[in-house]
Amino acid sequence: MNAEQGSAYDAEMTPFTALEDFVDLKLGHNNKDGIEVVDVEGEIDVYTAPRLRELLIELVNKKNYQLVVNMEKVEFLDSTGLGVLVGGLKRVRAHDGSLDLVCTQERILKIFRITGLTKVFGIYESVDAAIAARKAEK
Repeated sequence: MNAEQGSAYDAEMTPFTALEDFVDLKLGHNNKDGIEVVDVEGEIDVYTAPRLRELLIELVNKKNYQLVVNMEKVEFLDSTGLGVLVGGLKRVRAHDGSLDLVCTQERILKIFRITGLTKVFGIYESVDAAIAARKAEK
């Protein structure tokens, strides 16, 4: 590739498509024992967090007020991602609901400890443990 071809390629690539190549977030959800489990894989950051926010809003709008966010496969979490999780928690609590997290990765847990959010979220080692704890409270 010569310099001329490179500049033509760069001119066609918008910043958005360039970012899309690096954005990696997979979302899924399923209902287990009456609790909606959201599986998150990849990075929750300023670029991907809006997708998680949309899913959480959609679930609450469909009257799912007991949520577990499985973060076992989350590789990175920034302040935007934390804000989305806190926003989700506020939404479900407005309906006397809950939003618990599944996380065992030390680098992610450290973020919750530093921010004091371990006192706000229930954080569990597995989806089954989170569901069992929520069921025990009822």
